[in-house]
Amino acid sequence: MEIDDLAHVLRAAKAITGETVFTIVGSQAILAQHPNAPAAMKMSMEVDIFPRSRPDLSDLIEGALGAESHFHATFGYHADGVGEETAILPRGWEDRAIVLEGHPLLEGAVAICPEIHDLCASKLMAFREKDRSWVETAVTTGLADPAAIAKRLDEIDRDPDGTRIHASRWVTALERQPDES
Repeated sequence: MEIDDLAHVLRAAKAITGETVFTIVGSQAILAQHPNAPAAMKMSMEVDIFPRSRPDLSDLIEGALGAESHFHATFGYHADGVGEETAILPRGWEDRAIVLEGHPLLEGAVAICPEIHDLCASKLMAFREKDRSWVETAVTTGLADPAAIAKRLDEIDRDPDGTRIHASRWVTALERQPDES
């Protein structure tokens, strides 16, 4: 996915919901801070999104722009209308968030996106292979610092599965890997 695709999803979500400010919590939030991120970090064709002040409208986004919708069939990417609870994020993430606004392609839509270290911590709380691979790419390409990710993991309060300790060990081990370049 590219920034133009993300902007298209935001415009469509704005048109469907009447809202202008959205939170993006999945991997494609990287586009707000690093639009030229490595392709491996932009492979997902879905945007995890909810209207900032009206998360209850996420179902509307899901229905109109979600997987297997006409929008998805036409453009090859889609929106997942998610809830505020979908991503497990560190305390204070909103103070560090990247705000994507003012771009002509957005047509007045605004995206609030977690900063890369908050996003990496959130992805590690899911701890799926694809999330670990995404974080590893962020680290190996120099976009993210493992020590900063570990610190953000320490700032996570919600840990329903006890994943945080495994994620912390994993990122600490990543930090200790020798540079192979």
